[in-house]
Amino acid sequence: MKKLAIIGAGIAGLSCAKELQSHGISVDIFEKSRGPSGRMSTRRTPDWSADHGAQYFTARDPRFIQEVQHWINTGSAAAWKPKLKVYEAGAWRDSNSREIRYVGTPKMNSIGKLLAEELSIQYETTISQLQRSSGKWHLQCSETSNIPTPYDFVVLAIPAPQASTLIGDLDDRASKITDTAQMKACWTMMARLPNQLKTEFDAAFINQEIISWICQNGSKPMRHSNLWTIHGSPSWSQEHVELSKEDAQDRLVKCLIKLGFNCQDAEISMHRWRYASGGLENPMGYLSLPNVGLGLCGDWLNGGRVEGAWLSGLELALALKRQCT
Repeated sequence: MKKLAIIGAGIAGLSCAKELQSHGISVDIFEKSRGPSGRMSTRRTPDWSADHGAQYFTARDPRFIQEVQHWINTGSAAAWKPKLKVYEAGAWRDSNSREIRYVGTPKMNSIGKLLAEELSIQYETTISQLQRSSGKWHLQCSETSNIPTPYDFVVLAIPAPQASTLIGDLDDRASKITDTAQMKACWTMMARLPNQLKTEFDAAFINQEIISWICQNGSKPMRHSNLWTIHGSPSWSQEHVELSKEDAQDRLVKCLIKLGFNCQDAEISMHRWRYASGGLENPMGYLSLPNVGLGLCGDWLNGGRVEGAWLSGLELALALKRQCT
């Protein structure tokens, strides 16, 4: 029986692991964070919670539509029907979008927790180096001693720059793909605005400003927080990725005021996503290299979006199933 390791417990890694395990293939997942879900995450404090990563997802592929229905049936997801606005050229207008949007319930990371059930996952475990000898992969960990189990196949379900660091010069084809991916950061601000009057919208797309998205978290199903989540635009966030949290906050607040928000006495928390969006110019879905026992999956290989991540993991798993049987 071949043994596989997946590095990363975001949607792509979890999707891959679930499909492999359903076919009786042994999988161990290693995740550097305290829990699953990756960028489908929720920030919690004793006083509030807010989705600060992916804000929603859509479903177009029939396989993903079926999966989303399963999430809904288990209570882990629900449709979200926000009143949407668009801000452009100094003016507000209604959004023409008619897409069905979904969110995790009661939190965005509820979906990752559902997928993680019955999977073997070691959290707070940062894989710092890969070594290949005698046809096996050996994993080194930053927090503890080396992982004792040798693996036949390793899947990197992490952002391209992190995968590139691990691959190094181990495989030219894989390193070329990870090195050509263009990923961008996202500065995220979570703000409680006690003096803000009720707005005419739940969320808005912002164009031609340093902010690209604003959302009232309490408008989503099963949320009660009155916090706003504000995302900096990909281009601005990437250009200013090394700003201090204080400077990034100051600039985003000024833009929020420009948009008509009352930020007096605001309570604010900041987060920097170093690798939030972007990927390959020509998406390839996933990469499987059976000759060296190496695979790549993630939204950055498959056009972005939550759906792209889930399908990337699924399709890699199906390819690996054929190779392992």
